[in-house]
Amino acid sequence: MNKFLCVFAILVLLSSCQITENLTINENGSGSFEMTEIRHEPSYMQLVGEQYSKEDFYKDSTYVFEDYIKKYNSNFIKYTPAEQALFSMYKEVRVHLKKSSFDKEYKTTFTYLFDTVANIPDLYKTEDYADDLENNYALTAEKHYYSVRYSYDNLKFKRIVTITNLEEQNKQKAEMDSTKSKYGKLGLIQTYQLNYNFPRKIKSVSNNSATISADKKSMTISFPLNECIANPAITQLEVVLE
Repeated sequence: MNKFLCVFAILVLLSSCQITENLTINENGSGSFEMTEIRHEPSYMQLVGEQYSKEDFYKDSTYVFEDYIKKYNSNFIKYTPAEQALFSMYKEVRVHLKKSSFDKEYKTTFTYLFDTVANIPDLYKTEDYADDLENNYALTAEKHYYSVRYSYDNLKFKRIVTITNLEEQNKQKAEMDSTKSKYGKLGLIQTYQLNYNFPRKIKSVSNNSATISADKKSMTISFPLNECIANPAITQLEVVLE
């Protein structure tokens, strides 16, 4: 789902997509972060109709972002020091792409192992930055309208969302409203789910819709994807541990 797909294709994919964040924090503050984007096949089939059976493609590949920096180093060195530092934050992000019309599986998995939560990059932007490096695109031309970062101080975890381009957010909201009016009655599956695991018991969660596990060390919360796109700030979260 990168920014260079045609508008219709993006809307179709977003209307049939499930995105999941899986975060595990260890006692020493290190851990793992995985984000998956999965096309929900029954929903996608409703949107594209007879074209679904005519799809013919297959791709199964894995890369580490640092591979792009090395391969396209002649482009990398043209960026400003600040932009190079931004790319470097993604060095250890691993990306697995599986797109198979035969298996009817369309899935992208981003994986990052961290020493501290604050180092987790905004994984949703990984493919866009890979495209920028490969094609020598200017980062200022990107249309990202929000950023996500995480913090943790052994007692409190935060998922922090900052709107960086209000005009673009309003455009995205208008597109989601239009999509909802067209496809709202189809009952499409489109979710953004957060699955977070902590080293100690959870004392409180800022969002009352969160489900806390029996051992109180894990929580899950799910949002409608179209609402997340229209207003990413609804996914902000604060978790206080005992």
